[in-house]
Formats: sequence, C-alpha cells, structure tokens
Amino acid sequence: MKQPLWILITLLLASGAFAQQLPPAKPEPLREAGKPAPKLKAEPVPLPGGEGGIGLDDLAFPPGLRQVVVPAGRTGKIVLIDPQSRKAREIGGFKSTPPGNGSHDAGPTSADEGTGYLFASDRTAKRLEVIDLAKGAIVAGAPLGGSPDYVRYVATTNEVWVTEPDKDGIEIFSLSSAKPPVPAHAAFLSVPGGPESLVIDARRKVGYANLWKSSTVVIDLAGRKVVQTWPNGCQGSRGLALDAPKGHLFVGCAEGGADLLEITRHAIMDRFRFGSGTDIIAYNPTLNHLYVPASKTGQMAIVGVTKEGTLKLLATADTAVGAHCAVADDQKQVWVCDPKGGRVLVVKDTVP
Repeated sequence: MKQPLWILITLLLASGAFAQQLPPAKPEPLREAGKPAPKLKAEPVPLPGGEGGIGLDDLAFPPGLRQVVVPAGRTGKIVLIDPQSRKAREIGGFKSTPPGNGSHDAGPTSADEGTGYLFASDRTAKRLEVIDLAKGAIVAGAPLGGSPDYVRYVATTNEVWVTEPDKDGIEIFSLSSAKPPVPAHAAFLSVPGGPESLVIDARRKVGYANLWKSSTVVIDLAGRKVVQTWPNGCQGSRGLALDAPKGHLFVGCAEGGADLLEITRHAIMDRFRFGSGTDIIAYNPTLNHLYVPASKTGQMAIVGVTKEGTLKLLATADTAVGAHCAVADDQKQVWVCDPKGGRVLVVKDTVP
C-alpha cells in the first residue's frame, strides 16, 4: 500500500534509520607502502590444573588489586597472577568439574574487586561468592536467580551487579556494612535482548551493556534502569571497553573487529574489522591501544586510537583458536585467555 511521503519519512526517523550515518567499516588494514603490520610474540603462562582445557571467559585487572584475576572455570579456583613476576596464587572453594571441551559453563567465570574483597560467580553452584583476599578464602555469598555471566562491583552504590543473559537482565546485590560484606538480592533489572558485557562508568554514574545485536544500552546506576539505547554498528555485539576521561566506548563485534562510540554525541566515530569471532576486548588508556582478539582465526590486533577517534592497526599477535577474551595490565602487557590450552597468553606491547 502506498503511503504519503511525509508518513514514510516520519516512520523512518522514528525507527532510527536516519539517526546516524555509519562510517564505513575498514577491513583489516596494512601499514604504509603496503607493508604488513609487525607481529608481536605471545608468551604462554600455564594455569594450575589446566591440562585438558579450562572454560575461561572474563579476565580482570582491578586497579585496587593490581593483579591479573583469572576465574579458572572447571578447576574450581580463581588464580591471581602478579604481572611482573608471573607468580600465581590460587583461591579455591568453588565447584569443580572434570576436563571438558574448554567451554565456560562451569565453576568461577567472572570476578571483580571492591573494598578489599573479590566478588565472583560460580556457574555450577549458581552463587555469588565473596572472597577475603587477605585470607584467600570464600567468606560469604548468596544464591543467584539465574546462570551468571559478568560480575561487576559498583562503587557509587556499593552494590554488585551480575548479568544473567538467560533471564534477559542483571541481578543487583546490596552489600551489608559487616566485614566481610554479605550480599543480598536487591533488584532485578530487565534488559530484553541482552545483556552482553557490562562496564561501569563511575564518572557519569552509568553502566553500559550490549544487546546481542547492533545496540548498546546505557543504565542509570542509582535508578537501576535503562535510559538510552544506542546503535553500535556491530552485527553481533559482544565485549565492551571504556576510556571514561576521553568519552570513548569500544564495542567488540562478533563478526570480527570493534567500533568506537563517542559517549557525549552517542555517535560511532570509527569502525575497525579484523579476523572473526571477536568477544571480550581490552584497552590500555595510557598507551591508547585497543586489543581485539579474533578467536576463530587465533589472532589478536593491537589497534591505536588517535585523538581524533580513529582506529589504526599497529601490530598483530598469534594467540590460539578459541582465544576470545583479553585484559590489559599496567605493565604494557595484554593477557589473553586460551581455553582449550588451559592457560593464558601474555603479549608485551612494544609498539608506540
């Protein structure tokens, strides 16, 4: 049926079709004069009990802890690694399972630090556990309403947020003033079509999470509600990384690569494509480098972020097929998970 032109224009505007002209996604670029980008070396770091594979997913490097936090899935342990000495410390007490195919469906798979404690999920037990870092032991906890994915401590409200994609939402836990703090279910925030990933922007008092396809949502931390939905340019939305002072939000695209969103204007500033199977990305704000794993091709891109907000390939590293998650430390290193190998890989970032 034909519609008057003004009606069609109104419908298109309402749907967001004219809301933003996406910049073209750049394919995996080459350096000047057609020379390929330099390749950096990935150094393997074995994990205790990693033989036969570990379901690794979310790595962390909390500024207050300054250690790489590796929730080691089916081993039933969280491994803390000093980024300089590479010495590892194990914290047990989680459910363990026999070696499998490297999928992250058992044991601890995500953790975050706050007020001197580590808050971690146990996918097998469906619990949120509180770890006393001084004792190296679980000292409190609470049952989860669904299967957990990301765990994030929210300092502005002294809460722990746990994404539960199977339930299309985020379970929110308040923390008691006791020592150790005891988590208690406080609310459930519905995120239809998600949530995937979660980063906290304390400066703006909001959180960011992805819908599984093409969109990123902005969450009011105090109000516990989604207040905006932005197009992110990805066919499949996966990991997030944040540079809060510069107002840059990076979104990993499952098809391979990442997009850069400018927070103030809600605009896609640049798009970068690399490999296939991107999931959890990482960012070093000191170097202005973004790390983009491509799990299906077993590679990682080191991407420079300019002041103007453009993304440029600086180097690559061979990682491993299935290596889908990364985190940057403060030693100019990026740590990449290798679930099938039951280990992590460390890449020293030596490019300017």
